[in-house]
Amino acid sequence: MSRRSLLLSVLALSVSACSSVRHNQASGDFEYATGEEATPLVVPQSLDKPAAKSDFKVANVKNTQGPVGQAVDVRAPSLVLPIAASSRVVPENDDAIIWFDKVLEDKDLAQFIELAVKDTLLESSVEFNSLADKPLSFESDWFHSEEESGWIFKQVDASESMRFRFDLTTKPHGRSVSLQVSMIDYMKTDQSGSTKTPNIIDKHRAEMALLNEITATVDYKYRLQQRENRLMRANQKLVTVGENPQGEAAYVVEMETDLLWSNLPIFFERYGFDIADLNESKKIYFVDFTQPDISLWDRIWGDDVPVIELSNASYQFHLKPLAESQSTALTIYNSEQQALTKEVLEQIFPVMEPALSFRDL
Repeated sequence: MSRRSLLLSVLALSVSACSSVRHNQASGDFEYATGEEATPLVVPQSLDKPAAKSDFKVANVKNTQGPVGQAVDVRAPSLVLPIAASSRVVPENDDAIIWFDKVLEDKDLAQFIELAVKDTLLESSVEFNSLADKPLSFESDWFHSEEESGWIFKQVDASESMRFRFDLTTKPHGRSVSLQVSMIDYMKTDQSGSTKTPNIIDKHRAEMALLNEITATVDYKYRLQQRENRLMRANQKLVTVGENPQGEAAYVVEMETDLLWSNLPIFFERYGFDIADLNESKKIYFVDFTQPDISLWDRIWGDDVPVIELSNASYQFHLKPLAESQSTALTIYNSEQQALTKEVLEQIFPVMEPALSFRDL
């Protein structure tokens, strides 16, 4: 079933009652709805009236503001499903609203969510309209659904149409955006006549269903973008052998210095380096290297990590930003303050290149 068909089915089921089985109705009899209040106990004046507690007293007040008996809707309330990364709901809020926090640093969050709304409506062949006077508010065209009967000669027994508004609210820092879905127009025609007023429960369920569909689209787009990023990094050579600003042999990593600095502890932990000290202002790591002991079982189960062919000793990793680029020169010094030669860097390059690209993360 396509996502378009799924959405229409959910909306149709949430707004219209099933003709054969009413899932919103409680099972059993409803004699309690017509029951009368029991006659109070009459105590003769010559006798003492027994003590009575009002803990379980039922007030003798008729329910004139809500449904009774078979008319009571017993369906569980619809909930917002924060299934997308860094999405959250507002506690104790019954509105169809969800908050998204920034996940993709290179994407404008509000525009990303707006595109998800457009794509969700497009899958249902529904037009998306921007509001000139409200830059962060949008409206949909009509969603239509029909109920038909008959086999050879079909006839429309009921038809429903609805429109929605989508309101985005952005925090001043731009890293958090909320999306609220509201039904703004409704029309229904069946054998009992026409109405433009939806049932309040069905209206809420339709808003929640559409909001959850949009959230699923956001989640799908996140996963798609992450996959594209992984493929790009897997096919891109981010590390080469070059020189630092002093002319010494070094790895040139196409990554900003601060980002490489924050990622190097992951590299150290995985490949046998222990951080002994560091100088963050000069971007220097002091490490001790011990080649990992790869057991036979590690090789059988595929848990072995490629070994860097260096001597067990102390080393220093110096990071220097390269002028007019976002690359960083990574120079490795031995315990005698000598930079590793180009030949040594090329020898261990098959392991260092994917490791410093962080492709396996």
